[in-house]
Amino acid sequence: MLYGIAAATAALLLTALLAGALRTPALRLGLVDRRRRTRPVPLLGGAAVALATCLVAAAGNWTRLAPLGDGVDQVLIAGAAVAALGLAADVWRLKTRFLLLGTAVAAAFVVPYDETGVPGGMLAVAFVAAATLAFRSLDHADGIAGTVGVLTAFGAAACAAAEVMDGLAVLLSVLAAALTGFLMHGWPPARTGLGACGSLFTGFLLASAAVLTRSGYDLAGTAAVLGPLVALGAADVALVVLSRRLAGRPLLRGGPDHLGHRLRRLGLTGQGTTVILGVAAGGGVLVGVLVHAGWARPSAALWAAGGALLVVLALLRVPVYAPRRRPVETVARPARTPRQSVQPVRRPPISGVQPPRRPPSSQVRAPLRVRNG
Repeated sequence: MLYGIAAATAALLLTALLAGALRTPALRLGLVDRRRRTRPVPLLGGAAVALATCLVAAAGNWTRLAPLGDGVDQVLIAGAAVAALGLAADVWRLKTRFLLLGTAVAAAFVVPYDETGVPGGMLAVAFVAAATLAFRSLDHADGIAGTVGVLTAFGAAACAAAEVMDGLAVLLSVLAAALTGFLMHGWPPARTGLGACGSLFTGFLLASAAVLTRSGYDLAGTAAVLGPLVALGAADVALVVLSRRLAGRPLLRGGPDHLGHRLRRLGLTGQGTTVILGVAAGGGVLVGVLVHAGWARPSAALWAAGGALLVVLALLRVPVYAPRRRPVETVARPARTPRQSVQPVRRPPISGVQPPRRPPSSQVRAPLRVRNG
């Protein structure tokens, strides 16, 4: 208990210091959010979260003050690999399919196949990969991904504590503290961003921890717990996919069509948008925790799903795309022909008629005329 509090405090302070210290190098290296046109926001805040979480958790496991246990250390190592993949995406702008493939490969090493079986393990890998990318989509405005990550981490830690998985609970508590330290710099208006490094790392740890916690349970009950935990990220992805399909836009083309963008269109401030989405995520997390603890029926997850569907349908009517401009029709002008030089027409002389001679000049004397004549 005392070590958990000390570890959380150390993670919070270390993340806050690293996020502030890495801001200037990120600006000098050009590692900024390219979606923002008004002011540059560095993207090494997520690296600070991943580094602080890994250092504090590894220190507790090495000193044996808070051993992570079997399977949890593999989750931490795989999460560090996913964070490195996200950092590469921040630097070189990797495509989404590479992020999905790398996350799925990392998830394949942490799923407990002896408890889930091969079919269940494949479903778990797909869930971890999809939930990780869905959490990354929440990093579209200041503070949203960090706030949702803190609340989800506390909920997943409560589920792990109910299963007496102390190492996993400590890891999630350290993650929540690190995200809180990041929010000291990432609360809107943010001075640093989470980026793909931090969002993929956080989403992977949360999804993998939820899968480890629910391993050995039936599929329906597991879906009733995992669904509310990731309800907000799933709603954001569904909203983006539907709006882009209806507008005829490519699915992988970015745009201001996420949850936070639409709430800002309705007149909310950045802080208000973060608070409202945090409350919505907290409601889903509370439902998942209650269902896992047995204090609510699995059918309670339908309320979370229905609420997410209503949010998607309501915000789908908010216009976010600029109207397309019609091309101006131009009238084709005829090609200019080169000007032809006009040659004077020479008339042939009339036969028998001599042309009149010019009169002699009065300035020429008679002897000269005779001489030259």
